[in-house]
Amino acid sequence: MRVLGAVLGAAVIVATWSSVLSVLVVPRQSRDRLSRLVFGCVDRLFRAATGHWSSYRIRDRVLAAEAPAMILVHLAVWLLLFYCGFGLILQSFDPHGTGHAFAQAGSSLFTLGYAGPAGATLSGVDYFAAATGLVVVALQIGYLPTLYGAFNRREVEVTLLTARAGTPAWGPEILARTRFGFTADEDGVVMDQFYLQWERWAADVSESHTNYPVLTRFRSPGTYSSWLVALIAVMDSAALWLAVSPGSAPRIEARLALRMGFTTLQAIARTFDLAVQDDPDPDSVLQLSYTDYLAGIERLASTNFRMERSPEQAWPDFRGWRVNYEAVAYALAARLDAVPAPWTGPRRTGDQPLAPIRPANRTPTPHVG
Repeated sequence: MRVLGAVLGAAVIVATWSSVLSVLVVPRQSRDRLSRLVFGCVDRLFRAATGHWSSYRIRDRVLAAEAPAMILVHLAVWLLLFYCGFGLILQSFDPHGTGHAFAQAGSSLFTLGYAGPAGATLSGVDYFAAATGLVVVALQIGYLPTLYGAFNRREVEVTLLTARAGTPAWGPEILARTRFGFTADEDGVVMDQFYLQWERWAADVSESHTNYPVLTRFRSPGTYSSWLVALIAVMDSAALWLAVSPGSAPRIEARLALRMGFTTLQAIARTFDLAVQDDPDPDSVLQLSYTDYLAGIERLASTNFRMERSPEQAWPDFRGWRVNYEAVAYALAARLDAVPAPWTGPRRTGDQPLAPIRPANRTPTPHVG
């Protein structure tokens, strides 16, 4: 039994090291089962804790702690498994019994030094346990700047979008606000760069959020801001512009932003094991109602946005673009409990979409004197 315990302990250590390396060291998407189990359990706890609250502000405040909780629980599970693994190995050689072996494993793993080894074999295992504890904690510490660097790059663009799309972001609002302060030529140049910038942003998010899935749980600092809702809004603005005004739309840049956007959503959805349709039928029925679509058209018309097609003529093209990302975007928004914004689908709590917050149109009062 002691030999079997040592073999089992060695297997636990090897499997745990494999999990640590795949998550913290190897720069590619990990399919590590242990990590997925830990993240899934923490996620279910937070979903259960917030499921009975109808207030989005309260849910957002609680869910802001989900990502840090995942990181801490993940580290604790790794250390616990290493502790059990080294304890099982040491009990095969320790003449003082199983209790002393596990005390020695904890003393070495956490570099406490209160339980010393007796013999060369025990000393070797203790040294390995001590090195393991130090390296795992050091890797976890080094892992955090990578996460927060990616988070910062993501949120800079989301914050910049606030002036164009309001909070929460909405695709038609982007196009409506773009009409203010620009001539036709200047506007085209600005929007070319805008869509190219968001294409690059989506590529960055795709790389970072699939390699480090916990990033998807880091919520935006603003209560009504969301990186996912922002991406959906940018894609909706591109799809709507290409549909209603294909002659004036930045066709290449908007198409590139759309393509990179729904590719990013599909890649992230796969990390959640969500169903992804790689090549949807452009004639498929949208979940977005035609009435909601007309509300977006009405917002454009309120700012004299130049529309080359009628809403009826533009609808098939808009539907053909949106069908590429709507289902996966709605699934992710519901899973992450993103801010309930227009055109982002239903939430599990039944929240109604929030209209974008717009600053009041204030003008100075003429001074007579």
